[in-house]
Amino acid sequence: MNRIILVVVFLCSGYTIAFTQPDRWQQKVKYVMDIDMNVQTNRLKGKQTLEYWNNSPDTLYKVFYHLYWNAFQPNSMMDMRSRELGNIEFRASNNQVVKDWDSRVRDRIEHLEPDEIGYQKILSLKMNGVAQQYNIYETILEVALSKPVAPKSKVIFDMDFEAQVPLQIRRAGRDNPNTGVRYSMSQWYPKLCEYDEEGWHPTPYVAREFYGVWGDYEVNITLDKNYIIGGTGYLQNANQVGYGYEKKGTKVIRSQGNTLTWRFTAPNVHDFVWAADPQFTHLTRNIPNGPTIHVLYKNKPNDAANDNAWKEVADAAVTVFPFIEKHFGAYPYKQYSFIHGGDGGMEYPMATLVSGPGLGTAFHELLHSWYQMMLATNESLYAWIDEGFVTYAEDLVSEYYRQQKGNPTFSNEISTGPRNSSDEALPLYHADSYAGYFSLVKSGLEEPLTTHADHFNTNFAYARAAYSKGAVFLAQLGYIISDSLRDKTLLEYYKQWRFKHPNANDFIRVAEKVSGIQLNWYKEYWVNTTKTIDYSIDSLWEQGGKTKVRLRMIGQMPMPVDVLLQYKDGSKATVYIPQFSMFGAKPPEDNIPRLVREPWKWTHPTYVLEVDQRLMNVQSIEIDPTWRMADVNRKNNKLELKW
Repeated sequence: MNRIILVVVFLCSGYTIAFTQPDRWQQKVKYVMDIDMNVQTNRLKGKQTLEYWNNSPDTLYKVFYHLYWNAFQPNSMMDMRSRELGNIEFRASNNQVVKDWDSRVRDRIEHLEPDEIGYQKILSLKMNGVAQQYNIYETILEVALSKPVAPKSKVIFDMDFEAQVPLQIRRAGRDNPNTGVRYSMSQWYPKLCEYDEEGWHPTPYVAREFYGVWGDYEVNITLDKNYIIGGTGYLQNANQVGYGYEKKGTKVIRSQGNTLTWRFTAPNVHDFVWAADPQFTHLTRNIPNGPTIHVLYKNKPNDAANDNAWKEVADAAVTVFPFIEKHFGAYPYKQYSFIHGGDGGMEYPMATLVSGPGLGTAFHELLHSWYQMMLATNESLYAWIDEGFVTYAEDLVSEYYRQQKGNPTFSNEISTGPRNSSDEALPLYHADSYAGYFSLVKSGLEEPLTTHADHFNTNFAYARAAYSKGAVFLAQLGYIISDSLRDKTLLEYYKQWRFKHPNANDFIRVAEKVSGIQLNWYKEYWVNTTKTIDYSIDSLWEQGGKTKVRLRMIGQMPMPVDVLLQYKDGSKATVYIPQFSMFGAKPPEDNIPRLVREPWKWTHPTYVLEVDQRLMNVQSIEIDPTWRMADVNRKNNKLELKW
């Protein structure tokens, strides 16, 4: 085993120079859109020119677009799915019976009037100047091309469209009574679906998660000149627009008339969001050697607490940004905006819509800039990689912020959540995630993480899987390969796969290369199954002057095992038992003497370890003393001997 440890150390010491960048083709787009927004009718007219590069090896005979707002019509897939899930009832942790539907959607779509629904209508569509035939399947537009798009070629689509902004139901909409924000403009334009090595992804808008094509955007928005806009991208005519975007000392001279055109550009993004309200307050902060932070929020007259809470969002972003870049990678854009709007928190390139100034939500949505806006897995298929990784990172960033502020009582408090579950000790930073995962297991509603985001049987199971179990995946990976190598893995993953739409296997391969440990078994069990971890101390005895401890694997998911022994004289020792399928061992993580034993074969339900101590000298034995392993029953993990 000593040779194995030396090999691992050698591999880990040279990991940064051993990697090559993965070669994966990506489609590319360039949108140029001119939008005329009527704030009286809540409708917009748009012209869209879309350049599309087919960088794939395939000939394309059709293309697909998303028409997201068509979901906000009675009897849509979103409407029916929400109402059907609302028929499911179960008992929450407080023992109250709850309905499973999304409380923001419920049955509200069913009751929308014609002037309250959302829609996106295609008025004309041409490819290279030739009119195209198309079919609309609710939120998906299918275009049968008059001429195929050859590999390594470019075509230009010209589209005229119109849309009606729905009442605020989910993410997008107008006149949200909870925020008072006039327009939250997400998923607002016909958006080309992604085509990758798996083919087209024309995912209907039923509930959640998105996938988009990398490209550049030029968006010109004309609307009532009293409205203030926040959004993706860089405002090109800031000195003509004003509202806090202009350079200091500039005299803003707006155009004559009742409207104002805002001109944005956004390079190398896969979506574009904006929000508008005539009563937005605009704050800015400049991060040294970093982006400009914009905060736009609905002003409440004579509400100093509200103003201070939003100011704290701006200031907190400046505080945590260097920490985020150090641990998760560099931020490549020049700005980031926190925009009051939406119905909770929803991430977009260079911006987020947040319904309030909570710091936890602000940190969470900001961190999506890494795991969805730059790495951008297919959220429909790998929601846990985005939401789970972001939840994991949010815990670290929130704790860092607390430490920087000396852990005061914030006017804008971060919710730390419970620090225990069922009287069990949990890792400090990720207590909520472990507790959420354990509640999922106990509910009996768990489904594999491979389940499509829209196809989970319950909203409850989706949320606990994507957010909680996804976060535990990373926290527990630190237990398997060490926290330090897990942290190096996250940085290497960012360096290799940003702007390339990685999948679960891509992440595992990076972790394997960084650690020198085989990890496909971990992905197989944790992601593809609902098998659980449960190890116990079965028995112990003395033989030949040495103590023997029998451990038992009760759960069906195998893991490496750390066993901490404390002796009467105050000394300690860790017995480390690798999992057989690892074909390696993690490096030592502390200064406690460590004994490395033979790997535990997953086919064997018990394992006997031996230590060179008399049994009477042993004071306590504990499996997983750092509590990072998601053992569903920790009560059988520790034995204290009362001699």
